[in-house]
Amino acid sequence: MKKKFICIICPNGCEIEAEFDEKGIQRLEGNTCDKGAEYVKKEIFSPERGLATSVRVENGSLSLVSVKTSKPVPKGRIMDVMKEVGKLKVPAPVKVGDILLEDILGTGADLVATKNIGKA
Repeated sequence: MKKKFICIICPNGCEIEAEFDEKGIQRLEGNTCDKGAEYVKKEIFSPERGLATSVRVENGSLSLVSVKTSKPVPKGRIMDVMKEVGKLKVPAPVKVGDILLEDILGTGADLVATKNIGKA
C-alpha cells in the first residue's frame, strides 16, 4: 500500500510518502528527520489521538466543564471513550487539573478538567 502523510511533529510539516504492508514499512521518502519516520510508523500501525470534549456539571456556575485526555488514546477506541465520558456528571466545584475519570477503559489516559467551575 502507498500513502502520503503530512508530519505534524515539528514546524517543517514534511510531506512523507510511505509504502507499507502488514509486515512493516518498505519505503519512506520526504522526511527530513527521524521524528517524521516515527510519526508515520505510529500513524500506520497504532494511531492515537488526544481527545478534548466537555462533561456535565451538577450545581455549577456553568453546566459544562471542558476536559481533555492526559495522553492520546487509540484512535479505534475514541467512540468507546466518548460513550464513557458521556455518562459522566461531576459535582461543582471543579478545578483545572482535577482528574474526573482515571484510566478511561484501560487506555492509561485520565480525563482532566481544563477549566474552573464554581458552585452555583
